[in-house]
Amino acid sequence: MSATDIVKDLGAQLLAGKVKVVDLSATLGPDTPILHLPPDFAKNTPKVEIHKISEYDEDGPFFAWNWMVLGEHSGTHFDAPHHWITGKDYEEGFTDTLELQRVVAPVNVLDFSAESAADADFLLTPDHIKAWESEHGEIGAGEWVVMRSDWDKRAHDEAAFLNADETGPHSPGPTPEAIEYLLSKKIVGWGTQCIGTDAGCAGGLEPPFPAHNFLHRDNCFGLASLANLDQLPPKGAVLIAAPLKIVRGTGSPIRAMALVPA
Repeated sequence: MSATDIVKDLGAQLLAGKVKVVDLSATLGPDTPILHLPPDFAKNTPKVEIHKISEYDEDGPFFAWNWMVLGEHSGTHFDAPHHWITGKDYEEGFTDTLELQRVVAPVNVLDFSAESAADADFLLTPDHIKAWESEHGEIGAGEWVVMRSDWDKRAHDEAAFLNADETGPHSPGPTPEAIEYLLSKKIVGWGTQCIGTDAGCAGGLEPPFPAHNFLHRDNCFGLASLANLDQLPPKGAVLIAAPLKIVRGTGSPIRAMALVPA
C-alpha cells in the first residue's frame, strides 16, 4: 500500500468511526491548577484569566470573542528544549522552530496508576520500564512515552493536584536513570499527568529535575498535565501534541489528542 493509500485509508477509517480521537487535554480556565515556584523565585505563572471582548452586545453585536492571560506552561502543555538551561543552545528548540513532524508519533502508555495511588511519591525506574516492555513490546525510536498515573482525576482541585505540604510537593514521576534509559531508546519525548514532567520530589534528585534536564539536553520534548490516558492502549495509538507557533516560545498550552483503533 502506498503512502497516499495509507493516508486515504486513515481518513476513511476516521469518518467511519473505526479510528476514534481521544482528547488528552484538561480544560483550560481560571480553575486550572498552576505550578507554584518556591518563595525565593520572584515571579510565578499567573492564574489563567479569560476576559470578554464582546458577546452579541454593544461591544460587538454580531460576534463573541475573548482575550486571555496565561503562561506558556499552563494546563496541559508542551515543553520545548529551550525551556531548560540544558537545551538553551538548540536553535530549533523553540515552539516556532521545532520540527513539527516529530510531534505526531506512536505512543507507549506505561500504566503505573496503581503504584501512584498507593504512593504519591512513586518513582519510575528502568526496571519498571523493562518489565513493561517484556509484556507489551519494545519502545521504538521516535516514539512518545507517557506515564499513566490517573493524576488527572485530581485536576478539579488545585490543592489535591499539586499535593504539597511543608516538605514539598508529592507526585509520581521518573528517576534520572529511567529518563536516561528512555533517551537511550531515542524517544521523541516523555509525558505525565502531573503538573510537570518530573516527580514532585525531583528537586532533591541527582541531578535535580532529571526529566527537564535530560530531555531538553537531548533536544527532546516534554508533556505535562495530560488527561484521559486510561482511554489509551499500552501500544497502538498515535499521539498528536502540537504546540502553538509562539515566536521563540519555550512551551505552549496544547490540545493533545490520540488516534486510537475503535
